[in-house]
Amino acid sequence: MGNELQGQAGHSAEHFGDTRDHWWNLDFLQLMAKRWKLDAVRSVLDVGCGVGHWGTLLAAVMADSAHVTGIDREAIWVERARERALARGLEERFSFRQGEAERLPFPDDSFDFTTCQTLLIHLADPAAAIAEMRRVTKPGGLVAVAEPNNLTESLLLDSISNQAGVDEIVELVRFQLTCERGKVALGEGDNSLGDRVPGLFVAQGLVDVEVYVNDRATAVFPPYTAAAQRAFVEDARDRHIRGLWNYSEADARRFYLAGGGAENSFAVHFALAFASREKVIGGIDDRSYHGSVGGAFFLVAGRKNAA
Repeated sequence: MGNELQGQAGHSAEHFGDTRDHWWNLDFLQLMAKRWKLDAVRSVLDVGCGVGHWGTLLAAVMADSAHVTGIDREAIWVERARERALARGLEERFSFRQGEAERLPFPDDSFDFTTCQTLLIHLADPAAAIAEMRRVTKPGGLVAVAEPNNLTESLLLDSISNQAGVDEIVELVRFQLTCERGKVALGEGDNSLGDRVPGLFVAQGLVDVEVYVNDRATAVFPPYTAAAQRAFVEDARDRHIRGLWNYSEADARRFYLAGGGAENSFAVHFALAFASREKVIGGIDDRSYHGSVGGAFFLVAGRKNAA
């Protein structure tokens, strides 16, 4: 259990822990593989692959002859992805290289299937990445991305947050929205981009655009013994120990101020947000915490025109 990559300098290091292994139901991905006819796919590009979680999941629902190429801007994740593939006996099906989503180092029409997971929310220009993904996909090939609207999570009330007053809940939503808009203003991505991706696909010339909602949610309740529950609890404890809210305090301040928040109110808002996480830890400790962990996580797909 745990996230051995936490605290490292590479982008998204805080999000490569065990909780990521519980983002999808395998039977849902098998259904999508049927709908998308992934049995015919032989070449896959996983953009912003990180340490390979998404590509590994997709490989499980595709033919053994499908080869997955992962690309990431962080050299450390490329190396870790190779190590994970080797440890899982997948080295023959996977290869990895360093590169940027906005300038993919591949010729036109290279892949049957081009995909990414939680990549576009970190980019200043997600349309540029989609354009590149379309470019390197073969005519008639599939482009599919998994991207969330993270703001929805602030309105999912568990047994702890449901006890907060209306004003406190509204202030927490306001704080998160201000930080998210500040992140956009700084050119570091939009954490709640997911529900706007279909329009970006159409604007980049993809056809037969469709959108699905990830059906996975984790029911968390005592004694927290299921694998997904244990991963959630460990992640919550780890973030509390290291003083993390959705972001570190330093990043939250940058985003909050860039989003129009006032310096003299930041400390109060961050303390309120962090206290809400502390209450979750208290509820876990006394076995009073229960809730459903999920949110709006969209799977958007489109085809490159065969013509």
